[in-house]
Amino acid sequence: HREAEFFICRTSCPCKYSFLDENKKLTPRRDVPSYPKYMLSQETIEALRKPTFDVWLWEPNEMLSCLEHMYHDLGLVKDFNINPITLKRWLLCIHDNYRNNPFHNFRHCFCVTQMMYSMISLCNLQEKFPQVDILILMTAAVCHDLDHPGYNNTYQINARTELAVRYNDISPLENHHCAVAFQIIAQPECNIFSNVTQEQFKRIRQGIITLILATDMARHAEILDSFKEKMDNFDYSNEEHVTCLKMVLIKCCDISNEVRPMEVAEPWVDCLLEEYFMQSDREKSEGLPVAPFMDRDKVTKPTAQIGFLKFVLIPMFETVTKLFPEVDEVMLQPLWESRDRYEELKQLDDAMKEASYTYPELGDIFQSNIKFAQKFSEE
Repeated sequence: HREAEFFICRTSCPCKYSFLDENKKLTPRRDVPSYPKYMLSQETIEALRKPTFDVWLWEPNEMLSCLEHMYHDLGLVKDFNINPITLKRWLLCIHDNYRNNPFHNFRHCFCVTQMMYSMISLCNLQEKFPQVDILILMTAAVCHDLDHPGYNNTYQINARTELAVRYNDISPLENHHCAVAFQIIAQPECNIFSNVTQEQFKRIRQGIITLILATDMARHAEILDSFKEKMDNFDYSNEEHVTCLKMVLIKCCDISNEVRPMEVAEPWVDCLLEEYFMQSDREKSEGLPVAPFMDRDKVTKPTAQIGFLKFVLIPMFETVTKLFPEVDEVMLQPLWESRDRYEELKQLDDAMKEASYTYPELGDIFQSNIKFAQKFSEE
């Protein structure tokens, strides 16, 4: 049980765009913020630096301790003179401003940040970037989906929600995540940047905003194409090149679940589909357009993943591998294996459907056979 919690008071309306009330302040419920200090074992500390880390094993307090460790381990606490108690308070407040959505929740925030930490280690980014860029990468990852309502930008725009109206249909969710992030930082007791100069703060703020806005998948092609143009003569002294690379890095981390071992990655597909189906059911009931990839009557796990792996994930990680060859074995190969596995499952699904049309009386037998085949392929 936490000794202290921090929260932003929401409007009483529990509707789709439940919106932060700007007039309310972050109110600490206790004077001393502390979650139980979990002493991370050496084994956990080592595992935390790798994409194979099992993100399902940990309770929120343990995830908070892991995030706290990352900021200390990367030298961010020391280099930016972050008060360690303020860091704890800030992390608690971050936790309390993620909603309990099936997918876009605090565990997803932890996943994305842990993958960023892994990529910083794997690609030796601390040798290539100044520390301020490491701080921007990590903090953007932590904050990138704050107060996500569980309904995507398409829904916000089509339903004409308060968020869509406020942000003129331009990346309403990502703009909101940024706004919440800096509402939290605006509270002195949660301001991890209180000891940086005015100039540094401007750079950090602009960097975080740029990265969070880059997570809007509507901008995927634009960002990846821009990165590809810079690949032939990538220059770490060119600010535009480095910004583009940071945008691609946060994008990689945001959608990196399939990089993880199959038993860690697969439950996330169920979580995402649950959130998609929640949205498409609502869209149907409100008479709004429904995307086929979100429709429970049209999508399966294999069909959901194959296109995403082949046309989004793999091409992006292949491009990153050209700059960081170490990504190939650790991140790209698991994506190829995941694609092959889902294609096999789709073939099994298709075969079962065809057989059940031809021999409807054998439906139960086919069903049990396919479950056995799926289990066998997992083992």
